[in-house]
Amino acid sequence: MIYILLDILRSWLVDHKLYVYFRVLDEIQFRTLMAAGLSFAIVVLMGKPVIRMLIRLRIGDAGETDAALLREHAATKANVPTMGGILICGAIFVSTMLLADIRVNVVYLGLFTLLWMAAVGGADDYLKLTAASRGSGRQGLYSWEKLVFQLGLGLIVGFFVYRYGVQMSDGVQVDSIAHVLNLPFQRTYDPTTKFAADGLIYLGLPVFMILSMLVVAGLSNAVNITDGMDGLAAGISGVVCFALILLTLVAGQLSSSQYLYVPYVPMADELAVMAGAMFGACLGFLWWNCKPAQVFMGDTGSLALGGMIGYIAIVIRQEFVVLLMCGVFLFEILSVVLQVGWFKYTRIKTGTGRRIFRIAPYHHHLHQGGWAENQVVVRLWLITILLVVVAMASLKLR
Repeated sequence: MIYILLDILRSWLVDHKLYVYFRVLDEIQFRTLMAAGLSFAIVVLMGKPVIRMLIRLRIGDAGETDAALLREHAATKANVPTMGGILICGAIFVSTMLLADIRVNVVYLGLFTLLWMAAVGGADDYLKLTAASRGSGRQGLYSWEKLVFQLGLGLIVGFFVYRYGVQMSDGVQVDSIAHVLNLPFQRTYDPTTKFAADGLIYLGLPVFMILSMLVVAGLSNAVNITDGMDGLAAGISGVVCFALILLTLVAGQLSSSQYLYVPYVPMADELAVMAGAMFGACLGFLWWNCKPAQVFMGDTGSLALGGMIGYIAIVIRQEFVVLLMCGVFLFEILSVVLQVGWFKYTRIKTGTGRRIFRIAPYHHHLHQGGWAENQVVVRLWLITILLVVVAMASLKLR
């Protein structure tokens, strides 16, 4: 809104020689940094009152789980309120609304994604955490219900990003490159002519929608599975969101995208403001979520963060790079799939279910193996930083 107000008053400010004091708002990099700082400040300043409110409403995790080892771990955190994702989502929404150009299609589609996933996660948290007071055995949304909403969002986002997400840039709509399948190490542009390179795979609407559905739903579930230790999901998400700032700035500038041979998506650099807000919100949440945590993000925060990371990856055509950066998230959800699948298979074959890991997700396997919780969290942060470095370096290997 601030940027739109600047646009409306630009001529008046120039005429009265005041524009010089506000022109920094025309710099996308400045607005991105401002969004990160504002988002951080909102989460830190609003943390105490929100935590008190959640405690007063008794929105805390009861520590209920099917695994004995996890019950023991969760019991120590039973009185910590959850649903703190409203801090994260609220800070992202306010910062983006104030500092991004919300007239850009991909920005308000991003806000739609944020609110959709926050609502799904919030409903799941509320049903789980009020089950006892309602006298209901229903522990949140059923898995298939969450999956329907996640897949549905992916299809909606895929359709609108494909049809309406790319806007005019200098009077020319560059939509073909924005729909290309960006394979690892593939050059999008010919080094000599700077035109589209030969051999690119252009996605049709149905395939684009399916890819969007898988990435958005997959990453939202992966972040949700990873959210099991103080500071783990928030720290990893913060590292990934910092990298997304750089990727969106590159994708939205023709010169930068051609220099690195990655797809140019007009106006995608406005998503840097949203990525900055996500980064600041994750850092701010660590203020309250570092060990010992005073609040958990719950599904409200984890589903929204994962969905937003997937959404931005789809828009800027960097699915493979972002998935590499999210390697810890992906391995966490893979560990659950492998554990459940192997247990069911061996139970059918031998009558006794067997496990691959001591317990899944994998961060609990490491904890049960002797690593302290802080060691697990910080080491997985470090692995994510290394994955981000490798992913960003891969942009030059084209």
